[in-house]
Amino acid sequence: MSSGKINVSVENIFPLIKKFLYSDHEIFLRELISNATDATLKLKHLTSIGEAKVEYGNPIIEVKIDKEGKKLHIIDQGVGMTAEEVEKYINQIAFSGAEEFLEKYKDSAKDSGIIGHFGLGFYSAFMVASKVEIITKSYKDEPAAHWTCDGSPEFTLEPSEKTTRGSEIILHIAEDSLEFLEEFKIRELLTKYNKFMPVPIKFGTRKEKLPLQEGAEKDAKPEEIEVDNIINNPNPAWTKQPTELKDEDYKEFYRELYPMQFEEPLFNIHLNVDYPFNLTGILYFPKMDANLQMQKDKIQLYQNQVYVTDNVEGIVPEFLGMLRGVIDSPDIPLNVSRSYLQADGNVKKIANYITRKVADKLKSLFTENREDFEQKWNDIKIVLEYGMLSEPKFYEKAGDFVLYPSVGDKYYTLAELKEAITPTQTDKNGKVVVLYASNKEAQHGYIEIAKEKGYEVLLLDSPIVSHLIQKLEADNDNLTFVRVDSDHIDKLIQKDEEQISKLSEDEASKLKTVLEELVPKATYTVQLEAMDSKAAPFIITQPEFMRRMKEMSQNGGGGMFGMGNFPEMYNLVVNSNSELATTILNTDDKSAQESLVKQALDLAKISQGLLKGEELTAFVKRSFELIK
Repeated sequence: MSSGKINVSVENIFPLIKKFLYSDHEIFLRELISNATDATLKLKHLTSIGEAKVEYGNPIIEVKIDKEGKKLHIIDQGVGMTAEEVEKYINQIAFSGAEEFLEKYKDSAKDSGIIGHFGLGFYSAFMVASKVEIITKSYKDEPAAHWTCDGSPEFTLEPSEKTTRGSEIILHIAEDSLEFLEEFKIRELLTKYNKFMPVPIKFGTRKEKLPLQEGAEKDAKPEEIEVDNIINNPNPAWTKQPTELKDEDYKEFYRELYPMQFEEPLFNIHLNVDYPFNLTGILYFPKMDANLQMQKDKIQLYQNQVYVTDNVEGIVPEFLGMLRGVIDSPDIPLNVSRSYLQADGNVKKIANYITRKVADKLKSLFTENREDFEQKWNDIKIVLEYGMLSEPKFYEKAGDFVLYPSVGDKYYTLAELKEAITPTQTDKNGKVVVLYASNKEAQHGYIEIAKEKGYEVLLLDSPIVSHLIQKLEADNDNLTFVRVDSDHIDKLIQKDEEQISKLSEDEASKLKTVLEELVPKATYTVQLEAMDSKAAPFIITQPEFMRRMKEMSQNGGGGMFGMGNFPEMYNLVVNSNSELATTILNTDDKSAQESLVKQALDLAKISQGLLKGEELTAFVKRSFELIK
């Protein structure tokens, strides 16, 4: 037997580990299972190249709880260690820069990056254990070794009688960590961190019924046997080549990842790259709703099949954070803080690759089956529109597949839309006017007016549409987006023949004066327009610029533009060729004139959803009086 001091730069390394990592102390199991996996895979490699003259077999990792003895065992059948290797890999901790470590992390009790960053994976055991033992036998023909340490720099190393290859780590669980002797807690951690580890992990046993032998008696009961309870899937879908998988395989894996999610994903994207970095994974497009925040933190990040986090900010482009699935890359540093991830050179490359891969897949889906893509558009549009706003590289490719649906359920790319409407929809400055509705029901009357005149109207109803059209206009000088209720249609689009007013200039001036006296000046600007006599007499519109700025401020643009609450300002467009305009002009009874204007204004308000509360009650009462 030998004894000695573990070679570290600071005497109090163990208290530091416990103090600084306490908030993430559950990761000890991940680290120890990862070590056991590494030991097993190393043996697999050595046997495959003929360096290890042993039978690899079908090794597993076993986790056992000894509740009475307050011990947790992690057992592998990997390469094992000789006494000399224990001295080298366990006792001589390379812990350079201890002072910098203390300075860097003195104010951070939550940074779980210390262990992985400083190569202290095994020593995470001391976050939950008062004493740790290693009983290990190498695949080489050398005696087994037994190492013991009680959490101080003191250790003992002596021969062991272990005869089977591999290592057994025994954790004597500390009094403040007894929760890790509960079966449900260990099962929870194994499921969270090790669900897809590449080596089978046994945790307990389960009973399995044997099939009845042919010719067995009718009332014969099948025999039950105990079998190893393997809790992980060592060969998850993302580790396979896309050519090996069918649609059902992808759906089955989605159900494995999200057992409580009952809706099928719309489609998936299989990531597989080995240069200039290694990255595999599968991303799924679920059905989306307008609540963007609810969708986040559904992508799981792994490193060599070891779960790391579901906070992939900085690794996955922000707009794709609403997707679901798995990303696995050994090139993403394990156990580092988010700021470290963002500073890592590979992280930006990975984010750019994912953006490009997603764009390529979307283009492929659009090209191969446009009809199916169109049917799924409403379920994916928020992600894609957000991507256009937030990722320049995605925006560059988006023109090939981003769609602009019409109220009549036609779908255009931007290029197709320009081609379809350019001959008929231009303004007085020659710009192409893209009419759109944000609410098909609320703006129905305005949509119908446009359709009667042969104009195409888009349905752009996502919560970020104001920001999106601002960007599209900035990048397309000859294009302007105008909501269909922002002004009267004949003012928006250049007509070959202008309507002539039936009123003289004096009559028009008099009518405007009358209206301005009766219509609230703080809310409405009165405009007389010569329109078709069959058109509505009164129409309320809201200037496109004012309405758009208001929408943008409500959706997070207030701080950006330095503008908070916009006043409610509207145009009251009066058709000077309507019979009502003539009647109002020729009515000498001021009371009757006021009643006509008020009733017409209220009707126009109803078409915009602006008549509410007392005004609506008064309108209903007045309408019944008129019927009588």
